[in-house]
Amino acid sequence: MAILYALVARGSVVLAEFSGTATNASQIARQILEKIPGAQDSHASYSQDRYIFHVKRTDGLTVLCMADDTAGRRIPFAFLEDIHQRFVRTYGRAVLSAQAYAMNDEFSRVLSQQMEYYSNDPNADRINRLKGEMSQVRNVMIENIDKVLERGDRLELLVDKTANMQGNTFRFRKQTRRFRSNVWWRNVKLTVALVVLLLVIVYVVLAFVCHGLALPSCIK
Repeated sequence: MAILYALVARGSVVLAEFSGTATNASQIARQILEKIPGAQDSHASYSQDRYIFHVKRTDGLTVLCMADDTAGRRIPFAFLEDIHQRFVRTYGRAVLSAQAYAMNDEFSRVLSQQMEYYSNDPNADRINRLKGEMSQVRNVMIENIDKVLERGDRLELLVDKTANMQGNTFRFRKQTRRFRSNVWWRNVKLTVALVVLLLVIVYVVLAFVCHGLALPSCIK
């Protein structure tokens, strides 16, 4: 899974979060929330080891995700934009006064579903390519997490690679089943086409034979 963790927060108050693997990313995410400067709208990316924390802050609402560095920037920021729109559309002005984790029971499922979609569905990137890259994303520089967290405060990022491998295995099996299904349907279509062709040939041969047998009677 390219996107492993995500949260939605107002300031440093986490309203909903979800983790797709065993990790302490939530602790590091809270440190980032407390340290990111200013209150104006912004986009930022902070790297730690081979993972990147992508942050989008709009109208006081912060959406953050941790992704594998191979995911690039376009997909994680498309995910953050999608989550921001869904959250605001669902809860409106309630986000301004909600208590910590007030939306977690309901919205963590949305985070899980969209993380899966943006991590594994090729259409997620295809649709975003058609829309064009957001200009803000093109200007986002990926900075080391030390930019916001002092070395003494920074926690070591722990990610359960076994869970990631299990997720990759599941996706491989899913893709294998899809491939086998496509091959099966292709074989069915080919078989049907051959049967139809054979029937046409038999019909033509029978018609020719019957026509040939009918000729002597016509001559007489």
